Amino acid sequence: MATRTTTRRTPGFRCAECGWTTAKWVGRCGECQAWGTVAETGAPTAARTTAATVVTPAQRIADVDLTRAAARPTGVAEFDRVLGGGLVPGGVVLVAGEPGVGKSTLLLDVAARAARSGSEVLYISGEESAAQVRTRAERISAMADTLYLAAETDLATVLGHVEARSPGLLVVDSVQTIASADVEGQAGNVTQVREVTGSLIAAAKARGVAVLLVGHVTKDGSIAGPRLLEHLVDVVIQFEGDRHSGLRLVRAVKNRFGPTDEVGCFELSDSGITGLTDPSGLFLSTRDHAVPGTCVTVTLEGRRPLVAEVQALVAPSTLPSPRRTSSGLDASRLAMIIAVLDKRAGAPVGSRDIFAATVGGVRITEPAADLAIVCAVTSSVVDRPLATDVVAFGEVGLAGEVRRVTGLDRRLAEAARLGFRHALVPAGSLSGSQVPDGIRAVEVADVPRAIEAMGRLAGGRSTSAAAVGTV
Repeated sequence: MATRTTTRRTPGFRCAECGWTTAKWVGRCGECQAWGTVAETGAPTAARTTAATVVTPAQRIADVDLTRAAARPTGVAEFDRVLGGGLVPGGVVLVAGEPGVGKSTLLLDVAARAARSGSEVLYISGEESAAQVRTRAERISAMADTLYLAAETDLATVLGHVEARSPGLLVVDSVQTIASADVEGQAGNVTQVREVTGSLIAAAKARGVAVLLVGHVTKDGSIAGPRLLEHLVDVVIQFEGDRHSGLRLVRAVKNRFGPTDEVGCFELSDSGITGLTDPSGLFLSTRDHAVPGTCVTVTLEGRRPLVAEVQALVAPSTLPSPRRTSSGLDASRLAMIIAVLDKRAGAPVGSRDIFAATVGGVRITEPAADLAIVCAVTSSVVDRPLATDVVAFGEVGLAGEVRRVTGLDRRLAEAARLGFRHALVPAGSLSGSQVPDGIRAVEVADVPRAIEAMGRLAGGRSTSAAAVGTV
């Protein structure tokens, strides 16, 4: 027997300063004009709980059917990588991202692939008309016979479409545009989003329908709506990318069916969105000769190693306050590394303009790229290029030390696969690690030693920290 509880609430709010009462909460007392003193006086009282009849008895955990939670591939390998193998029947996935990043394009492609595999798919569009969605589907070749489209914003009508078609996959674009007539407020407010999401989740669990929900984001990049929305769904996926670049990264923020450290890479173009199984080439320059101020690093996006190039330009400044400009790099991290170079290596960078950027629009936030920034800035200061077959990764501390980084084996393996022959790594990090054939790892303990090793790998005369300070 289950239990059922009923509650009774006595409404009322009272000012703690003067005793003024009101039927609803206000921020300012209407009598004494004090702020924040109005509090609820009627606390909820629980009635006696009575037992209810159990409809589905509990079963042993070993007897639970696992086939209901088996993931089904969507046909988009990079999307399946992030989901943990595919979509689970009855699972609800929230896909969030900025406007124009490619959410609708990707989900329309996923819907068409699922329809071609023999499953009926229902696509609910609350932002665009049916004709607009079909125009996009023809442009990206996402037409399928069992892909059904409806432009609706009423929750009851959407649930009616689900009951009539019984699809295997439901796509709702977007959840903030659907509203329920039984709930007050406009579409997109907290109450409406909670009601719409709860109803769609209930329908998904009852019918075993996989649901993909498109969610909006706020100005700071977080998912719009109540935090309860992220707790209700099974998977939360974040769609990231610069609108000036075709690269798109998809990562799982929450995943009840798989890992959250996988990253999917896509390229958005006029003909649609395609997965990139080997995106490292996008983040490297195509020049055929070495140029001062560049260094290659290997960054980890989740468990996926990506080779990226860091570029730096150090030039004399004509301003009282030198400029520090970064693109794709953390500006505060760059400022810290410049201060370390000035203090620990004596590099004349304090009074010069410094511009640092990444290639291909990739954004690097992990500290493992610190050593590559050091090499790029130093190379630009001395105007000597680093060898094209050198990679560097390591975290730089305020004392000038080079600290160890995680995933060293995967970084070295990716660098060796792409033809790099030398690697600057933190001192002591090679113990217990396996260096791939064809690549030589050079351990450096601090920034001055890293500069010296960089000079040796550049060929010709050695570059020491003292020599850098005299430039």
